[in-house]
Amino acid sequence: MSDQVADKLKNGREALLERDYVYSVEPGGGSQDRQFVTALARGLEVLRCFRPHDRHLGNQDIARRTGLPKPTVSRLTYTLTRMGYLYHDERLGKYQLGTSVLSLGYSLLTNMDVLKIARPLMQELADYSHTVVSVGTRDRLGMIYLDGRHSTAATVSLRREPGTRVPIATTAMGRALLCGLPEPEREQLLDHIRKRDEDSWPQHKAGIEQALRDYRERGFCFSIGDWRSDVNAVGVPMLPVAGCRLLTFNCAAPSFVLRRHMLEDDIGPRLVNLVRTIESEAARY
Repeated sequence: MSDQVADKLKNGREALLERDYVYSVEPGGGSQDRQFVTALARGLEVLRCFRPHDRHLGNQDIARRTGLPKPTVSRLTYTLTRMGYLYHDERLGKYQLGTSVLSLGYSLLTNMDVLKIARPLMQELADYSHTVVSVGTRDRLGMIYLDGRHSTAATVSLRREPGTRVPIATTAMGRALLCGLPEPEREQLLDHIRKRDEDSWPQHKAGIEQALRDYRERGFCFSIGDWRSDVNAVGVPMLPVAGCRLLTFNCAAPSFVLRRHMLEDDIGPRLVNLVRTIESEAARY
C-alpha cells in the first residue's frame, strides 16, 4: 500500500475519534498488511458511522465522521444501498441502515448460546437489585452492549440498548474486560487508550489500577461515578467459553439507588456467582 493511501487511512481513523471512544481504532490497523482490503474496510467504516440514535445521515455527515473524501463516500453509500446495507431516503437525500445489517446482528445474537443462558439469570439479579444488568464485549477501544435486563420495579432506568458503546477506562464493564485479559494483551490495549487521551491518562490509570486490585481481592471491580458522576456500577469478566470471546457483565444504577457498600457486600458477590453459573452452564454446550 502506498504511503499516500496509508496516510489517508490514518487521517480517516483520526477523524473517527470525533465521538471519543465510539469510533476509535487501534493504530496501524492494516496499513502494512498486504491482506488488508482497503475498500472493504472503508465500506464497513461507513456502516459504523451510524450511532444508535442516528436515524439518517447524508454523505457529508459520513465523510466528516470517516475522514474519507465525499466522492469516495458517495460510491460506497451507493454500493451499500444496492446491497441492502443502507436505505436511501429520496425525500431527505440521506441514508439509514438497511435490513441486511439487521440480519447480521440478529444472526450474531441468536447464535450466542451464552446469551440464552444468561438472560434469565440477568433478569433475576436485575429484579432483586432494582438495577440494570448488562453484558458486553470489546469493540476496538470501547465496549459494546450485547444485551441487558432491567428491573420492572425500578423507578429510574439506565437501560442501554444492544449496540450502545461506552468507554473502557472509566466504566465497570470496560474495567472488568481489562481484568479478564492476559497481561500482554491488556498492556497493549492500555497503551492504545493512553495514546488516545494523554491528558486524562493519569486519572484513567489510577482508576484502572484500583480496578485490578479490587478484582484480585474480590473477584469484581467498580466504577463509582467515574464514567458518569450519578452512576455506580460493578463489573465481572467471563472467561471465553463455548467458542465465545471474552464477555463482561455489569450491574448499574443511579448512585442514590446503588451505594458502594451495596456493591461491595451484596451485588458484587451476586454478580460473580451469576457469571460463574453461566460459565458452568456454557461449558456443557
